[in-house]
Amino acid sequence: QLQLVESGGGLVNPGGSLRLSCTTSEGTLEDYPVGWFRQAPGKEREGVSCIHSEHHFIYYTDSVKGRFTISRDNAKNMVYLQMNNLHAEDTGIYYCAADQQRFSTADNMCLMWNYGMQYWGKGTLVNVSS
Repeated sequence: QLQLVESGGGLVNPGGSLRLSCTTSEGTLEDYPVGWFRQAPGKEREGVSCIHSEHHFIYYTDSVKGRFTISRDNAKNMVYLQMNNLHAEDTGIYYCAADQQRFSTADNMCLMWNYGMQYWGKGTLVNVSS
């Protein structure tokens, strides 16, 4: 059983940076693929970046490649999303999610999440605005 907790959201100017963090209040992330998903106002939720239990399996959606970096620190029970050069279009609620059984790759997790996801956090708001 996992209870996912996100933090690090806020208001930032275009071009600015934020680092989102995902941890657990119950359970550990070490054996779970973990993903960051976002939902912009009036839009469907989308997979932003996912990282499998094996570190070299990472996926980024095209719009964030070169700007966002996902990483995990199993010793600290944390998964991070470093977001640089933020655009207004990055505004939304960012959710951390984890599923131990369903997805064999990071790509599958980020692209096929709507078939089911074992655990979701409550989200953290990112607002990119001047």
